[in-house]
Amino acid sequence: QVQLVESGGGLVQAGGSLRLSCAASGRTFSNYGMGWFRQAPGKEREFVAAINWGGGSRTYADSVKGRFTISRDIAKNTVYLQMNSLKPEDTAVYYCAARTLRVGATYDNWGQGTQVTVSS
Repeated sequence: QVQLVESGGGLVQAGGSLRLSCAASGRTFSNYGMGWFRQAPGKEREFVAAINWGGGSRTYADSVKGRFTISRDIAKNTVYLQMNSLKPEDTAVYYCAARTLRVGATYDNWGQGTQVTVSS
């Protein structure tokens, strides 16, 4: 059973930085894709960034390109989201998610979320 545990959220001023971590366990993730999503109050959950565990290819939402970086540490089974130049509109609960790399697979494993609050 896949388990994902996020950490690293908190309160930061606009322009500041945070690094989120997602510790993954329960299986081998070499054929998995890992993603970060976020949900702000009153809004739908949205995609932030994704990385393929094995090959390391990355994708980003336009709203975070150039400010956020997703990475993974294979030895630690951990995925990171480095967030720089944070803006108040980045305030949300951030979720880590995992999916297999089969065609059509969706993210079906989710962490509990970690709150990020950016003050202006």
